[in-house]
Amino acid sequence: MASSPGSLASLDGAVMLASEATIPATDEGLIRGDGVFEVIRLYDGRPFAFDRHLARLERSATNLRLPLDLEAIRADAWRLLAQAGTDHEHELLRVVVTRGGRRLLLTEPMPANPEIVRLGSVTYSPTRILDGIKSLSYGANMLAGRLARERGFDEALLVTPHGRVLEAPTSSIFWIKDGELLTPPLDEHILASITRAIVIEATGASERSCTLDELLRADEAFLASTTREVQAISMIDDWAFDAPGPVTAQTAEVVEALVRKQLEAETQQLGADTR
Repeated sequence: MASSPGSLASLDGAVMLASEATIPATDEGLIRGDGVFEVIRLYDGRPFAFDRHLARLERSATNLRLPLDLEAIRADAWRLLAQAGTDHEHELLRVVVTRGGRRLLLTEPMPANPEIVRLGSVTYSPTRILDGIKSLSYGANMLAGRLARERGFDEALLVTPHGRVLEAPTSSIFWIKDGELLTPPLDEHILASITRAIVIEATGASERSCTLDELLRADEAFLASTTREVQAISMIDDWAFDAPGPVTAQTAEVVEALVRKQLEAETQQLGADTR
């Protein structure tokens, strides 16, 4: 099918233009941010790490005590992608499940990401009761980014009141010190990012707690996420880094190759499952 004129949506199984999808104003997913979501990268219309994203969606729903029909979501996704094109309107797949019982899937364009990014630190205390949940309650994360941009930075770096580095609002952080690639551990109450796991798998990166002062003494640093893959950091607060540094550039190449390899394997497996 030819690409649609704009992003598409699937609402409870019915495919339509995203601009036409509506949910009741009484849905507590809207009123209270009570729901879960995932964002999946599409490469030429093919979802990457689809099963891993759905598994995390299921864990999030379970932890939030939210009913979830995973097979209905899977069917919705394939139905939607079969009608979506491969142009810039269909580079991401967002899956949202609300407390009101709605299954909403959207194709979206990729956000504009520069090659390098400047971070401003923002004091942030994780909500521990939401550990292991990728919930719709992202207001604090979004505000952190706005606060950083008000100070002239591109994105926020979340740092605890005690000075420990966590992550960016929608990305994991890695840094290089004396040739060693490091990232904060999950027990710092950060998101178990799928791209974070891929970077660790591809590079053997180690988990280590880190203060902001220690991070500023790193040799290189970068963000990792579904939309960014690997994005070099050129500045944190007033401290500048050479970006992209050699380890960051090499990591970006390795991760890109691993993504392509896994995507091809997933596509072949899908073909085998549907024969």
